[in-house]
Formats: sequence, C-alpha cells, structure tokens
Amino acid sequence: MPISFMLNKGKVPVKIFTDDVDSGSLTQLGNLSQLPFIHSHIAAMPDVHHGIGATVGSVIPTRGAIIPAAVGVDIGCGMNAVRLSLKAHDLPDNLYSIRTAIEQRVPTGFDEHERPSINGSTLNNMGKHLDVITDKHPGLVKMLKNFHRQWGKQLGTLGGGNHFIELCIDESDDVWVMLHSGSRGVGNAIGRYFIEKAKKDVGRELGQLPDKDLAYFTEGTQHFDDYVEAVGWAQDYAMTNRREMMRLVLDALQRSKALPAFTTTREAINCHHNYVQKEEHFGAEVYLTRKGAISAQLGQLGIIPGSMGAKSYIVRGLGNEQSFCSCSHGAGRRMSRTEAKRRFNTLDLEAQTKGIECRKDKGVVDEIPGAYKDIDVVMQNQSDLVEVVHTLRQVICVKG
Repeated sequence: MPISFMLNKGKVPVKIFTDDVDSGSLTQLGNLSQLPFIHSHIAAMPDVHHGIGATVGSVIPTRGAIIPAAVGVDIGCGMNAVRLSLKAHDLPDNLYSIRTAIEQRVPTGFDEHERPSINGSTLNNMGKHLDVITDKHPGLVKMLKNFHRQWGKQLGTLGGGNHFIELCIDESDDVWVMLHSGSRGVGNAIGRYFIEKAKKDVGRELGQLPDKDLAYFTEGTQHFDDYVEAVGWAQDYAMTNRREMMRLVLDALQRSKALPAFTTTREAINCHHNYVQKEEHFGAEVYLTRKGAISAQLGQLGIIPGSMGAKSYIVRGLGNEQSFCSCSHGAGRRMSRTEAKRRFNTLDLEAQTKGIECRKDKGVVDEIPGAYKDIDVVMQNQSDLVEVVHTLRQVICVKG
C-alpha cells in the first residue's frame, strides 16, 4: 500500500502509511511537524500509536538537533532472530520443559545474573567507555541503584513488558529462535537523564514547544555531543545484550534432553527499532530517529513481530525513500496496558494464546494479543516498504 494520507498542520507534512491512527497519535505527529529542524517530512508506520513525547512508529529526520524523548528510554530496543537446523517434528509434544529451560538460563522481569555472564574483555571495554561518559556526567550514576554493578549483570537478560523470547516455526517447518529486548536499566537511566538535560538546555523556550517532551539538543553544544556518545553506547549495549541472550538461549536448547543435536543455519538480524543514527535522505545528512521502526534499506533483512499469539515476519527492505527506508517494528498496540487489563482476563489470555506454550497468568494480561493491531493488516499496509521472506508462528513465548 502507498501512503494512506498526509497530515499538513506544521512546517513539514507527515506521510502516514495507514488509515488506522488514533487521535492522540495525530496530535503528537502534528506537534512534531511544527519543529523547525525537521527535514523534508515525517513518516508514520502502519503500527503507529500514541507514545511519550513522540509517536511510536514514527521516523523523524532532524538537521542540527536531536530530540532525546523521541529516541526514548528503551534505547536500542530491537530484535534478534536465528534459524536452527531443527524441524518442527523435532520438537516434543509438550514444550513446557523447553520453556522452563530458557527461563532458568535467561533472567526475566526484574531478575539479573548473579555475576556477569559475558566475556571479560567485552565487559571491560564497555566499562571503560561508560566510565568516560559518567566522568562527564556523574549524575547519571544516581539514576540507577548499584549503577556500576547492575549494567554488567543485566547483560544477557530479558526484562519485562513487551520483551520476549520465542521459538517459532516457519512456512518450511524450520525452527527459529527470536527475541526482543533493549538496553535494560542503564539505557533507561541514560534516556531519562538526558531528556531532563534537554528540557533545561531549551530553557525559556521550553514553554513555547508544542510538547515539553520535544525538548532537544542543538548540534555543536556540549550536551548534544555527550548525548550522541551516550546514546551510541546504549545502542551498542542493547545489541550486545541481545547477542548474549541469544547465546544463552541456544545453550539452554543444546543442553535440553528434549531436543536432538542441532546447529544454527543463519543469523537473520540483530537490529534496533528505537534508535538514532546519521543517514542521508533527500539530499541531506540527517540524524534519523526511528521510534518503533526498523531500517528497511533495499535488500536489508528485518524482523516484524506480531503479538504473543499471532504471526511474525522476516522481511526484506524495498528501500522506499518516502518512509526513509523504514518499516514497522511490530503490530503496534491498539490499547494501553491499563485498558487491556480492564477489558481482558486470564481466560481471554488462555483462549487467545491457545496452542502456545507461555505464561497465561494475570501478570501478562496486558500483553494479550487483543491489545494489539492485526499484524496481517499492518503487513498489507507496508507492501511498498518490505517484502515477506519468512512467516513465523510462535510455539513457545517467554515473557518477564
């Protein structure tokens, strides 16, 4: 599908790749389009929904400025997927033991490793770079309890919310491992710290912004450079976290007596969907913020997960410049977590996740499939952005 409609209420248009947009998102997109440093236009993906400050599912090109709240606090959140040599018939009928084996190997929710699980040299290199950042900004350390110990122990951990680890089966009956997580507590601390710094830097002009969460850093200032350094570190941390988590999951599966020996056939992607980086679009070098969107350059592989009871997709980018070579990062929420808990209960969850080995308790009712948009409709709306390479269905889902 091409662009569904355009919003023309600011200094630049907003090109929206769906007609299913809530009023809150339209307001936020309109606010973003009023900022003077947006380049060309803003793109809104088919999974667009209301966020904090900036809309989830938005792609924002800026010149000479970055909006920390647009990047968000789950900096570098994204996906990793790998295909195994296992076939569907290699899986046991009862998948509970495999789910628990993964949960025992990978801490979820608020849990963390007792000691860092990752290679010592990698940990030391990351620590040295982080020390440079905290030496400039000692206030960062106060944002997280046991700051210097916790970030290392959280590498290779899932977290909670919509983060997950899944075993999936594709259209050829190949088994995949797919996971979703970000930069954990340290990324959250960096995000919150610099969002507040941006509000102070904007100063008196903050009240003139359409939304205080659109406070920004201007290129050439100290805090701009410091933020770029810190957000880059957090994005690298998120990538490393997913890589380490994948290692732990594969180790748990290889140790499982319920599965035959297997190998990994190909890592599909380890990609961010909450991040900022320099790119060139429409004749200019910009800082491109993808808030709930993935890169879909021509030929580039990506992952678009559905909810915990729906299909997911491995896709190949078509390089559509109107979306800044981007596509959706998932199905997108249709309702808030509070509304999902009000509307649904554990019986609904059991019904909507029938046949999937996963938690079915009240602690994950807010992640019920009914709280999300229809992934098939989302995919139809971005046929100009990506082509489907593999269609996956979940058989195991681990959530924190």
